[in-house]
Amino acid sequence: MPLIKPFTGLRPAPDRAEAVIAPPYDVINVAEARELVRERPWSFLHISRAEVDLPEGTDPHDPSVYARARANLEHMLAAGVLRRDPTPSYYVYRLTMDGHRQTGLVAAASVAAYDSGRIKRHEFTRPAKEDDRVRQIEALDAQTGPVFLAYRAQAAVDGLLAATTEQPPEVDVTAADGVRHELWRIGEPAQVAAIDAAFAAIDALYVADGHHRSAAASRVAAARREAGAMPGGAHESFLAVIFPHDQLRILDYNRVVRDLNGHTPETLLAAIAERFAVEPADTPVAPTRPGEFGLYLAGHWYRLGLDPRLIPADDPVASLDVSLLQQHLIEPLLGIDDPRRDPRIDFVGGIRGLDGLQQRVDSGEMALALALHPTPMASLLAVADAGAVMPPKSTWFEPKLADGLVSHVLD
Repeated sequence: MPLIKPFTGLRPAPDRAEAVIAPPYDVINVAEARELVRERPWSFLHISRAEVDLPEGTDPHDPSVYARARANLEHMLAAGVLRRDPTPSYYVYRLTMDGHRQTGLVAAASVAAYDSGRIKRHEFTRPAKEDDRVRQIEALDAQTGPVFLAYRAQAAVDGLLAATTEQPPEVDVTAADGVRHELWRIGEPAQVAAIDAAFAAIDALYVADGHHRSAAASRVAAARREAGAMPGGAHESFLAVIFPHDQLRILDYNRVVRDLNGHTPETLLAAIAERFAVEPADTPVAPTRPGEFGLYLAGHWYRLGLDPRLIPADDPVASLDVSLLQQHLIEPLLGIDDPRRDPRIDFVGGIRGLDGLQQRVDSGEMALALALHPTPMASLLAVADAGAVMPPKSTWFEPKLADGLVSHVLD
């Protein structure tokens, strides 16, 4: 069962990439999206967040949104802003942010490999978010949001990608957030065959980000199969960008909580001290190792060190910092037993920094903030290999993939 195959990518026309590419649909809200499309008629947000072209207050899941996305896609095709490559290809995609660089492969990943577990997951999905992605794929007859996959670094694969990047890229754009996006096309049959052979030797791929997009692609493929679609069609694969695990950068994914669950700051600190070493800090606390946490409470920062005896050595999920914090502080002391659904807790990606945490508390919106050490990539792989599931909001990857750089048409 091949893990990946080349495909005929739908891409911005030459010199149009800067006008088209956009942040991922799910990392900005509708107000931010409306602001970003001002004076940008060809922004991919007109497809990925089509509610920006409908009256304010429109439900993002209203059928009119998906219909507008389809109309906007057809408009961009008719105008020649988006074009489809003539032959099946792979694409090398390089992201550069703040001196960090990662180089991956854009490919059509196998739904069969995903369904069988050879493309491994580490998160639960929510039905409503899956339904949204299914409707978007069906409306567009295309997958426009890439799934972020990882492979255990292989010299053969890494070397092929590196060799491609020795040539000038077809696309070289620095987005408004400072992230540089470069793209190379691999269409020559011998080069495509070399990529095929290199990935055939890889045991598994791992979903780093995009669990809802990959699950939705699986559902679309199953529905089309049942409706009699031709075997082996484009619906049997999904758009993916695949990076070596040792090039990926995971940032901290922090927590803020709205109230102290009946505690005063003093009684909460006393309760925390029963399981953690509590040390006041003069500056914001960025944890430097697993098992260490930062707490911002009542205008003060504290460094928390969990009692090492409470950290299991042989459980890849229970030993995660997000699990330990939930088990020993958030649930027993703050009364939040379901962080996936409890409105008292919110999650803040590390890209916003510790100042972002402190501001949420100082504004009065939240009562406390908790800073975590980033989840190691090795832990993500271990959880997926064990067939287990990480707690919600365990990883925040940066830089983010651009929407609109390459899309996968299903006809």
